[in-house]
Amino acid sequence: MDYQLTEHARESLRKRSSIRVEWVERVLLQPDRVEPDRTDSELEHRMSRIQESEGRVLRVIVKKTSNPIRVITCYFDRKMGRQL
Repeated sequence: MDYQLTEHARESLRKRSSIRVEWVERVLLQPDRVEPDRTDSELEHRMSRIQESEGRVLRVIVKKTSNPIRVITCYFDRKMGRQL
């Protein structure tokens, strides 16, 4: 999948060294759940459980209208763990 990381996304990956780029790519390609952003219709939240990280839910926020798709940020979503 062709995608770009914003500077914020790169910084998120640097700060959160427990998140691997291949996991972000996996969520981009095969999300378990997709939700629209509540305030920006161009953004989309993609989420998947990462079994290699104790089953935590990785949330990847993308600008879906960009070509290639732009990753805005990514993080483990503690609240989603109970819902997904």
